[in-house]
Amino acid sequence: MSLFNTVRNTIVPVHKEGYPFVAAFFVASLILGWIFKPLFWIGMIFTLWCAYFFRDPERVTPQDDDLVISPADGKVSAIQMVTPPAELDLGSEPMLRISVFMNVFNCHVNRAPMRGRIVSINYRSGSFVNAELDKASEDNERNGLVIETKHGQIGVVQIAGLVARRILCWANPNEPMDAGERFGLIRFGSRLDVFLPAGAAPRVSLGQTAIAGETVIAEFASAKGPVISRRS
Repeated sequence: MSLFNTVRNTIVPVHKEGYPFVAAFFVASLILGWIFKPLFWIGMIFTLWCAYFFRDPERVTPQDDDLVISPADGKVSAIQMVTPPAELDLGSEPMLRISVFMNVFNCHVNRAPMRGRIVSINYRSGSFVNAELDKASEDNERNGLVIETKHGQIGVVQIAGLVARRILCWANPNEPMDAGERFGLIRFGSRLDVFLPAGAAPRVSLGQTAIAGETVIAEFASAKGPVISRRS
């Protein structure tokens, strides 16, 4: 029984959005294997990768309305003051933007960074340049959520990347949302931008690895300054 529990706790569930892709990869492996047997095993490697890509692990989210939690797994690629996208209707004043870039090996389930109520959801079509580039915030296909929180309205933008071709969002306007709650997914490489009002201080550094639903990326109502870190 102990061995069973260990295996069960080790295997991460696959999000239902990934079922068709995993099945397609498996069927393709069978067909390739019928043509040339070694191709079956190559196809199975890609099938396992596909299942790994769509993994949806449980996360333990800090329950503190002063904390901003990472909405995505990946690398912190930008921390800067910028004007938010016009469609978010968050004004023309610069806001703190923290970006998390997801490569094809990161978990791509997106989670709410703070507790609040969804004010609006705005989708914009666009191009598919590398999501790690700064211009991706303006040029790429994206989907933006505005959430009313204890500290005012924040913006969360799902940005498609070079490989990504589908942004999914199953949240709806006027719905309440808890910090760490799943709200969407982007297929095959992308980025999440979080726009924060005055009073938020970063709690991560450029290049740091963030975990969706767990890593604190910013904090409100704190007398501490920006985080200082070093590589070792």
